[in-house]
Amino acid sequence: MLKQAVSGCDDGAVLVVVLLLPVAYLVGTFPSAVIVARSRGVDITAEGSGNPGASNVIRVLGWRVGAAVLLADFAKGALAGGAGLAVGDRPGAYALGVAAVIGHTFPLLRKGGKGVAAAGGMLVVLFPLLVVALAVVWGVVAKGLHKASVASLLIVVAFPMVVGVLGYYWWETALLATVALLLVVRHLGNIRRLIHHEEHDLIAKSAPPGQNAA
Repeated sequence: MLKQAVSGCDDGAVLVVVLLLPVAYLVGTFPSAVIVARSRGVDITAEGSGNPGASNVIRVLGWRVGAAVLLADFAKGALAGGAGLAVGDRPGAYALGVAAVIGHTFPLLRKGGKGVAAAGGMLVVLFPLLVVALAVVWGVVAKGLHKASVASLLIVVAFPMVVGVLGYYWWETALLATVALLLVVRHLGNIRRLIHHEEHDLIAKSAPPGQNAA
């Protein structure tokens, strides 16, 4: 239970986790997609879907550049989650990991990403094998359907369900369901476009930036 998990952390560990929350948030705000795309002379917020995330970078600049953004966003969640795990066990990993996800999705003074990669980084610290399995599913679905949003929504919804079936503490399932809800909300625009058959394809760069469909 949550009470038992938290009681396993001493007061000092809890204090350190609390003090690290704003740091984890700031780590999450690091604008990976913006910086990588800008190094290629592209304003990623003005190209493709306009989303500053790995999927849009893949769409505009290709898989290699998008993979760099994906790894950077993944690292943000993993770094925060790993620090939390080291200091405050699983509750600490969730606390700092979620802070990084929030920083990624809701940074100050600019548009944020959808949060899937940052959340994946947090979760690989807690569920490494499960994350690897669902990452394979994401890749197969994304490449097969050319729709990153469909792949992301699939694993976002599936993750808390699988964790619940595997018998983890109820509070972990509940917290993961809450994070999943946040990520689904961040994909509402994608869901609307999917319903109207207007969602952007996940394809490698095929035209110069500025000529892609908005």
